[in-house]
Formats: sequence, structure tokens, C-alpha cells
Amino acid sequence: MVARYGADAARLYSLFAAPPDRDLDWQDSGIGRYPALPGAACTARDAQREPDSADWRRPVPQDLSTQARQVQRKLHQTIKRVTDDFKGRWHFNTSIAAIMELVNELYGAEEHAGRPSAPASIPLPLLAEVQRSLVLLFGAFRAVPRARALADPRREGKSLACPVAEVRPALAQEEEIEIPVQVNGKLRGRVLVPADADRSLVEARALADEKVQSAIAGKKIVNIVFVPGKLINFVVR
Repeated sequence: MVARYGADAARLYSLFAAPPDRDLDWQDSGIGRYPALPGAACTARDAQREPDSADWRRPVPQDLSTQARQVQRKLHQTIKRVTDDFKGRWHFNTSIAAIMELVNELYGAEEHAGRPSAPASIPLPLLAEVQRSLVLLFGAFRAVPRARALADPRREGKSLACPVAEVRPALAQEEEIEIPVQVNGKLRGRVLVPADADRSLVEARALADEKVQSAIAGKKIVNIVFVPGKLINFVVR
């Protein structure tokens, strides 16, 4: 497995397949069922190489395209998830799964950018932030110290003193969320609303849904239970 996929991918597989406190049914072919694992290891390795461009160290622009904003949001959601996992759960499998999702998001963005009708690709400053963060995120799972991966000779041999990837909650927040709509406690539909939508907007979107309208037709709404960001339930008689 190491000869075929590399030590990093093999290590990631062993941590991804099961939490460290449980037995693992080892199978040499197991890693083949998760092609994103070798890809993630390669992406982290490639992230050590910085392109010869001044944009690599510039701040990430504010006016990002929809595709670039999606990658930025996924990056900070991943950092938050990995950070939370290291606060006591120590379930590396969920951390690695989150990193794999981020790598897949990058692959998807690259494929999208290659289409003739696609908008401009991800800005180099954002790509740099993603790749540097990947190096830091993988630092806990790789044998190569993060100091060496970040090519900083001043930190050589001081991996634990390296900075961790920093999450910015505002950038991790979804711009739109899906709210379940219930009628008398039974799921009747879902509506897409802005993440900060208030009760009146959620209620209006829910009442405009055809399935909800059908469920409450001929009945009187006697109460509305609204849990911000979670659900809305119409109690009818």
C-alpha cells in the first residue's frame, strides 16, 4: 500500500477507516475505495510549492465569484470541523473526511474553471490560502513536520510550535440554508432562505410552497413554531 499510494495516503487511510480507539479490519485494497485519500495527500504535498507570482502573498480579494466564495466557505468550515474534532473527541476519521471534502471542492472548482463558459478561476491569493491551510491541517497526520512543509528553516524541528489554520466564523457561514417545514409535526417540505432570515421571511417562503399549501388547505393555522435556522412548524386544525 505504501509503495503504491505513498506513506501519507496509507497513514490517512488507517486514521480515516476507524477512530484510533477501535479495531481496524485492515485490507490492502481498502484505500482503493477512497480515491480522494491519495488525492488529498498529493494536494497537501503540492501545496508546498509556491508559484512564482506576487499574487501568492497578497490578501484574498473581497469581491469573489460565486465559485471562489464557495471554496473559501468550504475552507473555513473544514478548519472549524477539524479544530472541533481536536478539542476532545480525537476522531481523526471525521477530520480527514472533512479535508477530503475540501480537496474534492478544489477539484470541482478546477473542472468548472476549465469550461468555456465558466467565469474567472479562483484568485491566486485564495488558492494560496487554501493550500497553506491544507499543509497546516495535514500537519497532525503527516510524518513530515509542518515546519519543513512550510519551508521555513527557522521552524525546523519545532512542528508543535507552528501556527494552526485559523478559522473565521463569518467566512464559514452559509449564505443560504435549507429550513424544514412541518405541518402538525410532519415534514411537508423544505425552503431555501438567507442564513440570517427572520421569521416573517421563512414563514412567507414556507406558505408559498405547494406541498405546504396542500397540507393546510381548508384548515386554520392556530400556532406557528419557529426555531431560527432549524425549522418552522404550522399547527393547524
